[in-house]
Amino acid sequence: MPTLHVEFDPPGEPPESFGGDTASLVYFLSFAFAARYGATHELTQASRLLRGGRHKIDLKPLLTFADRETDEPADERDLQRAWQDAAPLADCCRRAAAAIDDDPAVQEQLHEFPALRDRIEELGRMAAWAAERGARVRLTYTMN
Repeated sequence: MPTLHVEFDPPGEPPESFGGDTASLVYFLSFAFAARYGATHELTQASRLLRGGRHKIDLKPLLTFADRETDEPADERDLQRAWQDAAPLADCCRRAAAAIDDDPAVQEQLHEFPALRDRIEELGRMAAWAAERGARVRLTYTMN
């Protein structure tokens, strides 16, 4: 089962942590990223609804992630490029959670992933904590 890891630079332990399994969040990030390649999964559809229409959420901060396991120098470069400012990630997550709460069409696409909204909100609180400290954040995943 995939797991999302959140790292901070400088390091620190946020007061918030994930309240459950992060697999749905890893799936969402992956399928949202795959939207540019024509994916049609319901998580891709949800990401399109969040990006377009009335929400117009810039999902790029959520789509800035990397595989935690590096086998080649290119993987290591991707891992280093995954560091990002925390404030845009916090804002993205806050807006995405609010849109999920507000939009029945998004809710319909996410019906098989009931914990996703909470994981996005929790990630947003971690990013907000990092932003308050002037820290950067990196999202990585592992496939357990």
